[in-house]
Amino acid sequence: MLRGSRLVRPFQFQGTSSDWLPSSITKSPAIAAATNTILFLGLFIISAAILFSYWIQISNFQIGNSANETILISNKYQEPFKVIEFPLNCSIGSNINQTQTCPTSYPTTFGNLDDLEPSSSPICPDYFRFIHQDLMPWKATGITRDMVERAKETAHFRLVIVKGKAYVEKYKKSIQTRDVFTIWGILQLLRRYPGRLPDLELMFDCDDKPVIRSRDFRGPNSTQVPPLFRYCGDRWTKDIVFPDWSFWGWAEINIKPWEGLLKDLKKGNDRRKWMEREPYAYWKGNPFVAESRKDLLKCNVSDSQDWNARLFIQDWILESQQGFKQSDVASQCTHRYKIYIEGYAWSVSEKYILACDSVTLIVKPQYYDFFTRSLQPVHHYWPIRHDDKCKSIKFAVDWGNNHKQKAQAIGKAASDFIQQELKMDFVYDYMFHLLNEYAKLLRFEPKIPEGATHLCSESMACPAAESEKKFMTESLVKSPSVTSPCTMPPAFKPQALGNLYRRNINLNKQVQKWEDKYWENLSKQE
Repeated sequence: MLRGSRLVRPFQFQGTSSDWLPSSITKSPAIAAATNTILFLGLFIISAAILFSYWIQISNFQIGNSANETILISNKYQEPFKVIEFPLNCSIGSNINQTQTCPTSYPTTFGNLDDLEPSSSPICPDYFRFIHQDLMPWKATGITRDMVERAKETAHFRLVIVKGKAYVEKYKKSIQTRDVFTIWGILQLLRRYPGRLPDLELMFDCDDKPVIRSRDFRGPNSTQVPPLFRYCGDRWTKDIVFPDWSFWGWAEINIKPWEGLLKDLKKGNDRRKWMEREPYAYWKGNPFVAESRKDLLKCNVSDSQDWNARLFIQDWILESQQGFKQSDVASQCTHRYKIYIEGYAWSVSEKYILACDSVTLIVKPQYYDFFTRSLQPVHHYWPIRHDDKCKSIKFAVDWGNNHKQKAQAIGKAASDFIQQELKMDFVYDYMFHLLNEYAKLLRFEPKIPEGATHLCSESMACPAAESEKKFMTESLVKSPSVTSPCTMPPAFKPQALGNLYRRNINLNKQVQKWEDKYWENLSKQE
């Protein structure tokens, strides 16, 4: 088939059909008539060839029942074929005493990958460059089976992908359904890009804090760093950062999957414009998971002091009893400023806060997730000191209310980043590229361990509890993507990465200088 079907399109001439012929030929009526007849026959033959080629493409779009289906996708810039969806099929093995089995109708490979041109895909967002950084510890040595086995110590499960199918060996239960929805997300990735992921084997830890400390692997007698996947990292650890479970829904607190929630957040922003919002800093959450959050509560408004903060304790038990009526994140974009503060470690709430059009006040964080390392102080958010939160918050709000256009621009830059660069397409592409780059480093053949379970969307969603099944159904990838993943940007050069860190440090210091000057002037007025 022609590459990308680029030549399968009608011929177009400017002017009449004989304008391109020499004048000596077109002057003769007989010759001109014969020529037109030849052209007509030629165009008829070409048109027939085009229609035949198109019929061949359609006929190769196979939806049979074999275990190894092939699907042909047209170039994303051409007229796409009709997308055929594959909804959940919970009728397979659903009889009494039968276990839900995986259907064989979903394609497991792509045919003619030339139709999906990586060069035509958009460049991935800049935070994809940190994939290279996260995998740097194994660039020189590769990853051996012994390294993977040593990561088992704290892992909740082992994921193995062989020939496009996922197998999971579970070691312990995670908090709530973190492990369930993380695995579900990986299964959706396999449905989105069937046959595109290489065989691989990895360990995943679903707890909050990173545990692979860099200092434990220094010195001549140290062992190699074990590769361990989790949701966040920090400057002192080597855990590999992966998108968190809540992108596919957080059933326990009724937060819906990210794709639908993004649309709700956009509508929520439109309901109340920035200038119409309360001119204060808003936070609502559980303060009892960290001392820093308890300290934040001291900044709440009182009879004697107003630090420009409006802080609320979230009682999740009461919320669950009342049907989560007061915890809809899309309805909380009501203040000009919103505070993000870490809990036990990083918090999944950060993306919801950044999406609100409000100026995000980020209390100095220790941890990062997969996308936050490309956020810039004063452009995407306003930095808040962790050791003097109240004064820092009051200054930030006063500054924003006195520089409304600049403050609005910061809030808008953050929400644009979330809407455009953290849409679900890019979440999947980040997973795709991270797992591909990781697989390239493996120095052993991935094997399905004894006792591992073959999982698919049906085997997870069909027997799931109603609240979980609802979010799984909403976040189901119903058909393979008709486009290639975005194109991976190159790794940071050491100097560029150093400049990035120095720029952020300098911007934070600049804000602190403004803040110090603000309080110095106030003290002089007293």
